[in-house]
Amino acid sequence: MTHPESRIIGEDFNYTVKDGDYFQAIAEKFNVGFLALIDANPDLDPFLPKVGARMVIPSKMLLPYTPHEGIVINLPELRLYYFSPDSDVVHVFPIGIGKQGLSTPKTKSYIGEKREDPVWRPTKEMQARYLAEHGKPLAKEVPAGPDNPFGKYALRLGTSVYLIHGSNQRIGIGMRSSSGCIRLFDDDIEWLYEHVPLNTVVRIVDQPIKMSYELDGKHIEIHRPLSDGESLNDKKYQRVLKNFVQSEEEQAILAPLLDKPKGIVVSL
Repeated sequence: MTHPESRIIGEDFNYTVKDGDYFQAIAEKFNVGFLALIDANPDLDPFLPKVGARMVIPSKMLLPYTPHEGIVINLPELRLYYFSPDSDVVHVFPIGIGKQGLSTPKTKSYIGEKREDPVWRPTKEMQARYLAEHGKPLAKEVPAGPDNPFGKYALRLGTSVYLIHGSNQRIGIGMRSSSGCIRLFDDDIEWLYEHVPLNTVVRIVDQPIKMSYELDGKHIEIHRPLSDGESLNDKKYQRVLKNFVQSEEEQAILAPLLDKPKGIVVSL
């Protein structure tokens, strides 16, 4: 996707549900997140969508508020952006991030290491948690292969324990599913491994609301906040919106999106 001047990239499009379809398969087919499909299509059953139903594939987005270089991860929208250093092309990938209580940190870092066929060595905290939950110890080391939760490739954030990596499970991409690392589909992490150089800057941000003044007017994109206890009607979000959404017409469009974010770009 290109971004010469506008902060809008991509286009939403409609898809007709076919016999045997379910959201996880559709997410993989169009390389979008599972929760993104659910939020964009709240009236459809994600496991048994009605054959013939029309659904939105959310592929239109506003770029996050951050320097457009290197890797940018916006946690609430469960997406990773890679800004090509040699062109205006932006590569966008759905991701899985840390579960509640095991959050992926907001940080500025860099790609400190790249690994093919990484060995998984669970931390002491993971081992203790696994023992408490399952009553048996977790292996201290898992070699490359089908049982390795890192998949085939991994990129380390600086010198930390946090990785951008593949997965040995198809489900979990586009969801809060990890112990804090960032998961991608196999083809996506392979592409990043091959194209992203060491020392590439990585910014991880928390921006559930993205806004833009475009040539054709104002646009807004709203996602669920990271914390379950947080509301987009809280004062800190209202302060962000105050100068952008002013007319009664605009407020009428905005109100339902704050209660039930759809994660799609809306024109005000």
